[in-house]
Amino acid sequence: MADPRRTRLPRLRRAAVAAVVLAALAGGLSACSSDDVQASDFHGNVVPPPPFKVDGTMLEDTDGTPFSLTGSTDKRLTLVFFGYTNCPDICPAVMANLASAMTRLDEADRDQVEVVFVTTDPERDTPEVLRSYLDRYDKSFVGVTGSLPDIAKVGLSIGVGLGTKLPSGGYEVDAHTTQTTAIDADDEAPMFWGQQTSSADFASDIHLLLNG
Repeated sequence: MADPRRTRLPRLRRAAVAAVVLAALAGGLSACSSDDVQASDFHGNVVPPPPFKVDGTMLEDTDGTPFSLTGSTDKRLTLVFFGYTNCPDICPAVMANLASAMTRLDEADRDQVEVVFVTTDPERDTPEVLRSYLDRYDKSFVGVTGSLPDIAKVGLSIGVGLGTKLPSGGYEVDAHTTQTTAIDADDEAPMFWGQQTSSADFASDIHLLLNG
């Protein structure tokens, strides 16, 4: 029997936006209710078709356990943010808004959501540093690290850049992109939010994605 936590998210009703027809949240998603959700109902950005297909390269969580964004998440919705613990402004603000958004959800919704923070600075963000950082926001948040090439590969698969590549092969971590990305049970990334998204807007979109 299929795990109910991995059932598909509701389909977005196609809507014309600036003369471009937006497709469903992800190709082939089945609706969970009689009324489909429209793209305009969301605060986040719906990715035009085809949605990003998440790379399953194996990284590692803060317990040292192998972790991939495709094989290690069992929730209906995973929210992923790429950042680093020494970030002075954007990363703390986004993580605080995500933590606050989780408190706005009812228990049924909260149980279907995973929040994953992937470091873009693995040299300094040791598993211990990463775990301590995330515990300030929500102890259930998953911290993920790995080699920079592998992190970059996973990030680029969902449209997340790590910034300018340096001659050494590393990246200028303070220039990373700042979106939070939704990953569904089909291992696709059909929606993302900007750095200014409020906790209320996150919570509203999460509820719609799960129940629309």
